[in-house]
Amino acid sequence: MKVLVTGSAGHLGEALVYSLRADGLDVVGLDLKASPFTDIVGSITCREAVREAVAGCDSILHTATLHKPHVGTHTRQDFVDINISGTLNLLEEAVSSNCQSFIYTSTTSTFGDAMQPQAGEAAVWVTEELRPQPKNIYGVTKVAAEDLCQLFHRNTGLPCLVLKTSRFFPEQDDTKDRRDGFADANLKVNELLNRRIDIADIVSAHTMAMTNAARIGFEKLILTATTPFSQSDAANLAVNMPAVLQNYIPDYVEQFNRKNWRMFQTLDRVYDNSKARRILGWEPKYNFKQAIERIAQDKDYRSELARQIGSKGYHDEAFVDGPFPVTGF
Repeated sequence: MKVLVTGSAGHLGEALVYSLRADGLDVVGLDLKASPFTDIVGSITCREAVREAVAGCDSILHTATLHKPHVGTHTRQDFVDINISGTLNLLEEAVSSNCQSFIYTSTTSTFGDAMQPQAGEAAVWVTEELRPQPKNIYGVTKVAAEDLCQLFHRNTGLPCLVLKTSRFFPEQDDTKDRRDGFADANLKVNELLNRRIDIADIVSAHTMAMTNAARIGFEKLILTATTPFSQSDAANLAVNMPAVLQNYIPDYVEQFNRKNWRMFQTLDRVYDNSKARRILGWEPKYNFKQAIERIAQDKDYRSELARQIGSKGYHDEAFVDGPFPVTGF
């Protein structure tokens, strides 16, 4: 089986190329940047580069994108060109080359303002049925690319699965009060409760999506660590989250005290991965409970793959007031 991975020099792209090659697959990496995991240096906006990369491939894992961290450093037209037109190039070449599946890596950021409850309301329970309300050009273009995937499946029969990933980046948080208020590992472990996933689980989901795409046809699926909470907890999570958490994982308190860590007092949202688990047969391994168990043994809570891939960053330059600019729309 021959697989194209776009964005092969990036964080997820490298993890996919590394893992798929380790499994014995024939993998082609396409990226603007040269890397040990990039076979073709070129842009997805260039039809010739895309055609060369897609030729002979059975499946496409499309991770290349401009991300939220690029909103303040790139034009809105850049986002349209790369996230929409680049995806269109890949879809058209996939059909021309008789590819068997197209897996598009999207984001939970597409839900945007729909994930912000009003004062006094319960935490938003985020499923695939929540209507996206993008709040920047990143979200808008990712929604448009998702819709392109659905259009191509409907009109050409190309199996297309959209995997909407929650946070998995290892870089520091872009919000200053969170960077100042929490140790970085503390913050990321907390987020495993409602909005973060380990990259090893993202890789396994992509592999299963590729295997099952022909059977499924088209779906949008949220990828996130399995939360211990249920939707019936949503109102209490918005008021006193630690009290709810102690009902499920009381051991966390001892470990947090030992490390002098803090827990969020409330949650505004919880991502639900149950549809992805059900439809793909996917079993993510990394979650808050597992992290607490590893911390109790003085082990790193992350997967070996996450530690190996490390941080890639989003820009060549450094910024004074954060990991990336947060201006722009």
